[in-house]
Amino acid sequence: MKQAVIIGIAGGTGSGKSTLANRLKEEFQEDVTLLCQDYYYKSFDHLSFEDRKNLNFDHPNSFDSQLLIDQLKKLKKMEPIERPVYSFIEHRRLEEFVLEEPKRVIILEGILIFENPALIELMDIKIFVDTDADIRFARRLVRDIHERGRDIDSVVTQYLSTVKPMHEAFIEPNKKHADIIIPEGGMNHVAVSMLVDKVRSILTNWEKA
Repeated sequence: MKQAVIIGIAGGTGSGKSTLANRLKEEFQEDVTLLCQDYYYKSFDHLSFEDRKNLNFDHPNSFDSQLLIDQLKKLKKMEPIERPVYSFIEHRRLEEFVLEEPKRVIILEGILIFENPALIELMDIKIFVDTDADIRFARRLVRDIHERGRDIDSVVTQYLSTVKPMHEAFIEPNKKHADIIIPEGGMNHVAVSMLVDKVRSILTNWEKA
């Protein structure tokens, strides 16, 4: 039975991995399913909102990795999934879900997808987006203020207390697992062009198999 090809795109916060993943999705449209590790944050519903917003969201334990692994296995076998929806405003998983149909290529992007050996085992191609720390912080600051309703002080405090140390502990060391390292992610037009050609080749070979 034919199986989907899983492409993992990892990198630090604000590295450009989401831009890269979205560029590939835009290029191939209905031939690609895009999953974000962010969908799989644990809910921690037993905690108050104040306690939830102070959690370390950059530690591997903040993700429901087993659910992500189980759902990736289904997609790889060309089975549909009901993937979770997470609210960054409420810091919890919502009751609704999104039906994701299996496609020939699955793109998984996230900060910690190379930290989990079981996730790595499922990936056919592993890409790490490598971007200067100052650029990553600036991008995160803009994103969290405009898209997630945060204020500057909270973003800076979170970055210094958890984001930066977690990057150094769990993200940077695991780029050794990458097959390809791309500077600047989706802004690297040469690398994007090469990846587009690679995915197009995968899709062509999938049809011939």
